[in-house]
Amino acid sequence: MVLTADEVDYNEQTGDAEARGNVHFSHPGHKEEVYAAKFRYNLNTEKGTFFQVHGTVSSASQAGPRVLTTNEPFYFQGEIAHKIKGHYVVFDGFVTNCKMPSPWWTLRSARTTIVPGRYALLRSSVFRLRKIPLFYAPAYYKSLERVPRSSGFMTPNIGNSSQRGRVLGESFFWAPSRSYDLTLGGTWFSQRGFAHQITGRGRPTRTSYFDAYWFAMNDRGIGAGEFRRKQGGRMLTVNGATELPWGFRGVVNVNYLSSLEFRLAFTETLNEAILSEVHSAGYVTKTFSSFFLSAGLIRNENFQTTERDDTIVIRKLPSIEFNSREHELVGGRAPLWLTLDSSFDLLGRRQAGFRTRQLAERLDFFPRLSSHLEWKGFHLVPTFGLHETYYGEQLRSDGTVSGQNLRRAAREVSIELSPPPLARVFDGRFKHVIEPKLTYRYVAGVPDFSRVLRFDERDLLNNTNEAEISLIQRLYGKRRATGEVRELLSLELWQRRYFDTDFGGALVPGRRNVLASTVGLTPFAFADEPRNYSPVVSVLRLQPRWNYSIEWRNDYDPRRGKLVNSGLTADATVRSFGLSLGHYAVRSTPLLTPPSNQLRALVRFGALNKRGFNTGFSTVYDYRVGIMQYATTNVTYNTDCCGFSVEWRRFALGPARNENQFRLALSVANVGSFGTLKKQERMF
Repeated sequence: MVLTADEVDYNEQTGDAEARGNVHFSHPGHKEEVYAAKFRYNLNTEKGTFFQVHGTVSSASQAGPRVLTTNEPFYFQGEIAHKIKGHYVVFDGFVTNCKMPSPWWTLRSARTTIVPGRYALLRSSVFRLRKIPLFYAPAYYKSLERVPRSSGFMTPNIGNSSQRGRVLGESFFWAPSRSYDLTLGGTWFSQRGFAHQITGRGRPTRTSYFDAYWFAMNDRGIGAGEFRRKQGGRMLTVNGATELPWGFRGVVNVNYLSSLEFRLAFTETLNEAILSEVHSAGYVTKTFSSFFLSAGLIRNENFQTTERDDTIVIRKLPSIEFNSREHELVGGRAPLWLTLDSSFDLLGRRQAGFRTRQLAERLDFFPRLSSHLEWKGFHLVPTFGLHETYYGEQLRSDGTVSGQNLRRAAREVSIELSPPPLARVFDGRFKHVIEPKLTYRYVAGVPDFSRVLRFDERDLLNNTNEAEISLIQRLYGKRRATGEVRELLSLELWQRRYFDTDFGGALVPGRRNVLASTVGLTPFAFADEPRNYSPVVSVLRLQPRWNYSIEWRNDYDPRRGKLVNSGLTADATVRSFGLSLGHYAVRSTPLLTPPSNQLRALVRFGALNKRGFNTGFSTVYDYRVGIMQYATTNVTYNTDCCGFSVEWRRFALGPARNENQFRLALSVANVGSFGTLKKQERMF
């Protein structure tokens, strides 16, 4: 400790010291700097009093997800401050982490206890922005640690919504230990009702974790009288993993949603609101040599509409798989590899007007033998496989389920030929490479495709006689100054030729057909009638520099003479400026895929911790119906210790939701945010 002043009196017998005039007390080891007009201190008892005091103590920059941070020390000022060993008690003063002498915010209190490096506790405090009082807290606790974990009430959520009325929310954070925490919260909407949420996290061991989130809304409904529609519901998410004895690993991912309308009405992000699938799985797995063993419980639910119970539910209770990647049986110039894919499942499927047994058996066994032959740059990979599948149930011709067993025995032959790539170098700086590939595939032994129940991709196997041609062109560039080589442009093209136009009878004209011969080519369905060839699928990527790129994916169907699916995205980043554009269109027949024509855009200038103005705009516009489904405009101004955010948000998601939201937030560096704009929903 170092004490300097204009005058210092010290009594060696009692240990009393008194300093007057320009008093400066410092503790470099604890990063304490205190200034006062007068100071009395006893070195034996380590107790003293500062008069007209101000100073700083260490405060770690508590960086976190979407938390404004600062490296400024924790500043305090008061009329009197008692120093009692390692902490201070300040009376009639304030604290801040802004630059002095004109702080943006202060937290004034009649009594403040500061333990450097640990915490600050204020009694009867008033938060002021400049000199304007914003709110009062009977007690306020602020951790000064780098990774604080202390229980307590969190900042309240107060606001207003045109659809939900006045909003009042509060949460309590409980941290019983360094490895577990729990957050309990509730929000009251004056026009809709009460919502509550629970978040729990745990890290029991080095190799295990779990995260859980529960949200429920007791909705009074929207509308009036007999037309009042309740949109409340519940949702649950649980994720976790752990290492188990004997080399096994356990993973759980549970998702539950009571209704799609609830998600559309109360979720605050577009991507989550429009997600119509809910997947849950829990499994244990083990890897040894080139083999994999796993056993799991799986439930998938697909919401067809916002109507209650209009869903497709598929269960696997359980699903046991024993697989192997390429396992070498014979080496040499003509090697031989064995690959195995097998499973045993107890399955169930339920949807409106259709239901299987609760536990329908399915046993699938698919071994494959493959080799690799090479000659003067030509690569030939032949593969022969056998599909043996047993079903405990099957479909009748009228669409009902029969308890009669079904056996599927199919054989598959494929040959992949890769000629040597063609390459040419231009001016020592550019290199053009052409990579062709030809794949032939023949499957026979699936005469009863229409009788197979659909649970997953294993049930889509069909008879086929097809060939796929692909061509990849790449353009590389080299910087002469550094010798760096990077891919500037690539164009991928592929198409399948079908020698069996109805896929062995699996194709039903006049309806949407999803087969193994189509899903592996493009995610968009295109088989509604017999055909000799698939659409031409292409992907064009352009990235002249690391900070901007363009990608165009499209399917051109020669049979229809047009682009049936298209997705164009462009991204650019220049310092603090970011731009992302996307156009997505589906122009196929509605029998296959509902038409779509949407534009997505995101323009952003700034960053979370950038000082000054930061602004951004994002939108999703639907040309087909002529409405802006979603839009967000955000303006944020960050000072050295706090930030101000204003956001306008627009939802137009059909009859389930049509509203405008205005949100405000005040972010205090190293503390958190106040207002109706939650940090996980902010653009900055």
